[in-house]
Amino acid sequence: MTDTATPIEVPGYRAGTWVLDPAHSEVTFTVRHMMISKVRGTFGMKSATLIAPENPLDARVEASVDVTSLDTKDEGRDQHLRSADFFDAENFPTMEFRSTGVRLEGGEFLVDGDLTIRGITKPVTFAFEFGGFGTDPWGNYKAGATAKGVINREDFGLTWNAALETGGVLVGKDVTLELELQGSLQA
Repeated sequence: MTDTATPIEVPGYRAGTWVLDPAHSEVTFTVRHMMISKVRGTFGMKSATLIAPENPLDARVEASVDVTSLDTKDEGRDQHLRSADFFDAENFPTMEFRSTGVRLEGGEFLVDGDLTIRGITKPVTFAFEFGGFGTDPWGNYKAGATAKGVINREDFGLTWNAALETGGVLVGKDVTLELELQGSLQA
C-alpha cells in the first residue's frame, strides 16, 4: 500500500474537477446464466464527478448509473431485471457510488467506496486503470479510464433465482461490473 502523503506521478494527469462524458461512457455487467454461460448487459452512466487534487491518491469520485437504461438485448429479460424481483427500477432508478479512498497496491490503482443498489449500501473495491489523456478537436482536455470489480448481487437484495433440474441455479451470485469512462477537465 502507498502512503497518500507521498505524491505519485501519472503522465498527463491534471488536478481539478473532471465531469463524465456520458456519450463516451458505460457500465457493463456479466453474470453466470444456468451455471454454463454468461449474460452480458449495459447501463447508461447518468453522472460522475471526480475531484482530482495534485496527488491522485487523494482523489474523490461520485457516480450515478441509470438502472432504467438496463439492456441485455432481450426485452423480456430486461423487464424482469427492472422489476421488483431484481432492481426495482420504479422505486430505485439509480445505482450510486461514492469513493472512500484510493490506494496503490502492486502497481495497481484500487478505488474503495460505497455502492448503493436498491437502497442498500455496501463497500466495494474497483481496480482502476488510466487509459490516457488528451485534448479533443474542440480544446477539451479529456481522460479515459476503466474500472472493474466483482460484487455479490445478493448483498444488495437482488436475490431472485430459480433452481435447475440438473442442479445449480438460473442466475449466479457474482456479478462483474466494468466501467468504461471518459471525462473532461472543467475550466
